[in-house]
Amino acid sequence: MSLETDVIRVGDSVALMSELPAASVDCVFADPPYNLQLAGDLVRPNNTKVDGVDDAWDKFPSFQDYDDFTRAWLSGARRALKPDGTLWVIGSYHNIYRVGAILQDLGFWILNDIVWRKANPMPNFRGKRFTNAHETLIWAAKSEASRYTFNYLSMKALNEDLQMRSDWFLPICSGAERLKGEDGKKAHATQKPEALLHRILLASTNPGDVVLDPFLGSGTTAAVAKRLGRRFLGFEREQRYAAVAEERLRQVRPIPAELASPLSKREEPRIPFGWLVERGFLEPGTVLLSPDRRHSAKVRADGTLITADFKGSIHQAGAHVQGAPACNGWTYWCFLVEGKLIPIDTLRQKLRAELN
Repeated sequence: MSLETDVIRVGDSVALMSELPAASVDCVFADPPYNLQLAGDLVRPNNTKVDGVDDAWDKFPSFQDYDDFTRAWLSGARRALKPDGTLWVIGSYHNIYRVGAILQDLGFWILNDIVWRKANPMPNFRGKRFTNAHETLIWAAKSEASRYTFNYLSMKALNEDLQMRSDWFLPICSGAERLKGEDGKKAHATQKPEALLHRILLASTNPGDVVLDPFLGSGTTAAVAKRLGRRFLGFEREQRYAAVAEERLRQVRPIPAELASPLSKREEPRIPFGWLVERGFLEPGTVLLSPDRRHSAKVRADGTLITADFKGSIHQAGAHVQGAPACNGWTYWCFLVEGKLIPIDTLRQKLRAELN
């Protein structure tokens, strides 16, 4: 059976997943029912009713029924995933621990739990508990042996060149992004922000990968996947939600492939410092300076540097003059151009451009 992508199918997610070719999907993002177990209406201090989640699809007779449902859809997702595929599932304290235990029982290998800390959570109107200001995501590989995708450099770039942490501070879906029906009410009670899916798909997929969302809802996963050049497949049992998602997708335009591809060290040729010397970008004897001009070193013909009392690579020399355990010599050492200090990394980028 061939895999049809970039479509939304209406029906039961477990049944629809059973029709997919085995090992055909690169990534699954699931926002399943949370089984919130709400007791009565939630009312604000001014006696207005909170527009919360009270839909029938979020109600289960018992924890056992919810566990059976969870085991069924996770088994379907596992069957559909490629050997190196990954699964993301989001939940709250109502369900995420039950989901986590079941996915481990099924053989998934947990890579991270991510705390989505909401910039603008809904207040706790009853004042009897802490404000629920976060949701938890589990990121899991299909197995311990999976060679999963993680676009580390793109995540680092997204975080101002710092390693991306497992606590994400993002706003909930609101304002113009929140889809509304003709009656002015929310089109879907649990619409997720596109920023959340942007980060997830940028981190764990590549252009052309197939992303499955078995609980598509208002279509956030499909919209972000389409924009980022990933192929999507969405399952939704409610026709009204599928219609909302279809209309949303008609307005999405993919960005060019070269702008959606993740950063990768393997895509850039490694440039030894010595190449700059042998190709004439820097002459032997050129004096390099530290950013504060306190330290200097001369370039040697073999691509090493020499200071007053040390000889070694650009990294070793930088660490030595600072008395530091390590140093990135590319960003530390600079050369003078008309009185201005220019990092030697600019020469590396110039040479890299010539080699591409």
